[in-house]
Amino acid sequence: MFSILNHPQRTSGNMSRRELLTTGGAGLLGLSLPQMLKAEQQQILNPFQGGKAKSVIFLFLFGGPSQLETFDLKPEAPSEIRGPFQPIACRTPGLQISEHLPHLAQVSDKYSVIRSMTHTFNDHSGGGHYVQTGKRWHVPVGAGFDATPKDWPSIGSVVEYLTQHSPGGLERDLPNYSVVPNRLGRLQAGGRYIRPGEYAGWLGRAYNPLSTTVDSRDSTDNPYWRDCTDEELSFEIEGLAPEVPLKTIRRRVALLEHFDGMKRNFDKADSQVFDRFRQRALALLTSNNTRNALNIKDEPAPLRDKYGRHLFGQSCLMARRLVEAGVRFVTVHYDCVDGYSWDSHRNSDDVKNNLLPTFDQGCAALLADLDQRGMLDDTLVIAMGEMGRTPKPNSSWGRGHWSQLFPALLAGAGIQGGTTYGSSDRLASRPAEHPVSPEDLAATIYWALGIDPGLMLPDALDRPIPIVDGGEPLKQLFG
Repeated sequence: MFSILNHPQRTSGNMSRRELLTTGGAGLLGLSLPQMLKAEQQQILNPFQGGKAKSVIFLFLFGGPSQLETFDLKPEAPSEIRGPFQPIACRTPGLQISEHLPHLAQVSDKYSVIRSMTHTFNDHSGGGHYVQTGKRWHVPVGAGFDATPKDWPSIGSVVEYLTQHSPGGLERDLPNYSVVPNRLGRLQAGGRYIRPGEYAGWLGRAYNPLSTTVDSRDSTDNPYWRDCTDEELSFEIEGLAPEVPLKTIRRRVALLEHFDGMKRNFDKADSQVFDRFRQRALALLTSNNTRNALNIKDEPAPLRDKYGRHLFGQSCLMARRLVEAGVRFVTVHYDCVDGYSWDSHRNSDDVKNNLLPTFDQGCAALLADLDQRGMLDDTLVIAMGEMGRTPKPNSSWGRGHWSQLFPALLAGAGIQGGTTYGSSDRLASRPAEHPVSPEDLAATIYWALGIDPGLMLPDALDRPIPIVDGGEPLKQLFG
């Protein structure tokens, strides 16, 4: 469907009465239907117009960090609510954060904290889908855990699609969208979960991210919580790690091209599409630029120490390397390797001893590094989970799922540092002002990249679908 100013009015395949009237009246405004179609296509061919961000780094803290143990401490709340951690002051007036985030306290002038993120999908997989796509998952709570072809495309996949369809997009030998250190769920329970949210869904598998792999030592090991060796930090491309020399691969490709040429007459159109994406995959596999960007050993040892030698810190550094090389969207997963981690049902010990210190070190180092290199001006950084935790803990200070309130950290690309947005009630249970939905967050990220949040893209049946179904960009966060 097409409408004036490119704002969609439906999500089904049929045009609404209002849309028909809008399209019919377009000629009265000097804009014919062919002109509207052409304008829509131009927006796909020329994305990223006027955006403040050239790239995005999304730090996804899967499992749901507690608002009361991170960025929304309530020292005046009753003792049975406020938690075991003490608040510390930072450079942002009116913001008290956890005592276990001292590095982030020192750089709070570089980021803004949203204290009123909220949604009603109180589930990890569905929540993860929601915050990475801006669309509520079609699978009901508890009815599934894994990605499906019907899922909404991630924001990164939309970026991949638009870049590939822009002039010269398929000639790039770097991905436009990458996930590090692993796809979400790969290190949990032997990789049995393929968590939704990071994939292209109905947009098509060609727009899935380029994912890397970093293994754990065994089923009880958590590389996010310990120093990793250089041998472990291989960041191999998932599914494309060559088992034969690249020269051999190139010779085999040349031979295959000879035989493929004889098959193209059967269906020229399909052959051309296949060729485009095969060339894309081979470019990624054989690209020196890609492999150089994924070589973490090229970084100076003192800088690597600053990020932390644990998997999260080194993955944050890898995200900076990828963005510096030209990747537009990088997601860094802080996964629940042990099945709990940020999903802190049992107690707050892991939050105190492992989760907050590693997140604090890696995220603060990333912001400082980007700033020092002059990259923070055009790199949007987001750090958040898919939900928060219950205001009332259990007897061992564990907290349950609570999607009705959770925080998000945003920095760079014009975000006004040293600020907060929204607030929660006195128990940190619900937004008190300025609630922010995943739709709002997605619209904000698209807008920052210069992508119209009302843009329509074709699904598998070639029906135009809006990339965000509602939501308003939080332009007030930007200077």
